[in-house]
Amino acid sequence: MMRILCLGECMVEMAPTGDNRFTLGFAGDTFNTAWALRKTCPESWQIGYATALGDDPMSGDMLRFMLDAGICTRDIQILPGETCGLYLIRLTGGERSFSYWRGQSAARKMVDNAGWLPQVLSGAQAVFLSGISLAILSQDRRDALVTALEAYEGLLVFDPNYRAGLWPSAALARDWLLRVAARADILLPSLEDCVLLLGPVTAEDAGQTLRAAGAREVIVTDGPGPVTLCTEDGQSVIAFQQGAAPVDTTGAGDAFNAGYLSARLNGQTPQQAVAEGQRLSQLAIATRGALLP
Repeated sequence: MMRILCLGECMVEMAPTGDNRFTLGFAGDTFNTAWALRKTCPESWQIGYATALGDDPMSGDMLRFMLDAGICTRDIQILPGETCGLYLIRLTGGERSFSYWRGQSAARKMVDNAGWLPQVLSGAQAVFLSGISLAILSQDRRDALVTALEAYEGLLVFDPNYRAGLWPSAALARDWLLRVAARADILLPSLEDCVLLLGPVTAEDAGQTLRAAGAREVIVTDGPGPVTLCTEDGQSVIAFQQGAAPVDTTGAGDAFNAGYLSARLNGQTPQQAVAEGQRLSQLAIATRGALLP
């Protein structure tokens, strides 16, 4: 049985419905990808989520939401006295901005138990995480996570997903993100991430540089722009097929990641996987909120 594990932070999401009204949901970059993987992967595959939640009612609701979605929660720790973080989406013409309340999130303590991480990783054929998964941790816990990932023998998939507000400095973020990027089998940066990691650079040069640094397969996205694919077979630029005007771009990149990963694990070529990622991304931007419909 194929087991894919997504590791990171799921939060309470307040998404706008108009007239200053919001709906409550649950989302977060790595969870959005787990959700989309569960929607698109064979039923026989196990899609797991690894994090820490509190023992409060809202964390309980979140856990039940994951279970109802068919996501395996066996690797979620429940920490007494803790709770989960929250974010609110604002939309302007389909483009989103966020306000966060995540300082109290139990996910920040998910690596505190030294025995948890090796056990979690050992049961997965593929592990997906993001730069946010690293950014929310303290320095020593971040080191513990990255050290474990470097020893992990399965397929490591990484989206750098740089968020400046989560890091003390861009230089510190660069060091940590490059360290994981060098270990990644599949690396999914945006062009914006590449500029942070490498300085002013084209998508083509970024793909070549990141592959030379250790990543086996680099897919550079650029919003609605073309996707640059860099693998051992060479480099190609794939145009993004535009659909209708976006309703809400929240989660578009997370859906792309899920489409690409599921297709590659199903034996499709990198070019076919990009097409699947683009298809899911288009579905994501056609609906409100972070999760695929």
